[in-house]
Amino acid sequence: MSVRVSSHDNPDNPRRTDSREWLQSLYRDYQHRKRRSRRVVLFTQLSILLSLILLWEIAGRLKWIDVLIFSYPSKVFAQIWKDVLSGDLWPHLGTTVLETAAGFLLGTLVGTLLAVLIWWSPFLSKVLDPYMVVFNSMPKVALGPIFIVLFGGGFTAIVMTTLSITVIITTLVVNSSFNEVDPNLVKVVRTFGGSRRDVFRKVILPASFPAIVSTLKVNVGMAWVGVIVGEFLVAKEGLGYLIIYGFQVFNFTLVLSSLVIIAVAATGMYQLVVYIERRLIRER
Repeated sequence: MSVRVSSHDNPDNPRRTDSREWLQSLYRDYQHRKRRSRRVVLFTQLSILLSLILLWEIAGRLKWIDVLIFSYPSKVFAQIWKDVLSGDLWPHLGTTVLETAAGFLLGTLVGTLLAVLIWWSPFLSKVLDPYMVVFNSMPKVALGPIFIVLFGGGFTAIVMTTLSITVIITTLVVNSSFNEVDPNLVKVVRTFGGSRRDVFRKVILPASFPAIVSTLKVNVGMAWVGVIVGEFLVAKEGLGYLIIYGFQVFNFTLVLSSLVIIAVAATGMYQLVVYIERRLIRER
């Protein structure tokens, strides 16, 4: 018995080979354009940054601005370099980064777990909804003195100040993503006898995964805000403390150098989260 092999099913078919090569060529062109666009964006970003730094330097050198208040880049970078060489910078930087990492990780974890608990219990969701709205609108700086009295002036009070910001943001965003999942998908699982646990594990959590990962990027900035605010109030060490100390002694170069270090550290932490996000999404 002979079996006829269609020319369309033959992997050696020239027409099929040409189609595959054409698709690969299109994909390579797309990747090339994507890389080129990324390079153009990066070049534009760096150009804007360098232009602003150059303008700031010229304005300071030519006395267009009050250098006592605004300083200028070369003076700021000289301050940073001096603190790096003397070793004065590292304890402050290490303290702030540790507090930020703790507030970021705990805030994301506790906020996500709280969102799961609220979704799991509709009754609890209705009870907590007005309290969450009120707490979210409350100025978190006002809670700082309360945390200082409760936990003392130190690491714990600063982390609690950070958690007061990151937890509520995470809870609201993640719980909102849970509630926006397509109800038809939930009905399908329910139709086949799935429990609430099955609905959460097979529908809610997978559908909300991008929102949960995106919350990490939001929490990076919120964690830095919380830590710096906490250090303003109580710290004796950290970048926030250096900013307050610089204001007290009227050393605005120290203030600006601390802000530059915060910007660089926050950017690095944000890029790390973006890298983790890409890896997690790629593995899915």
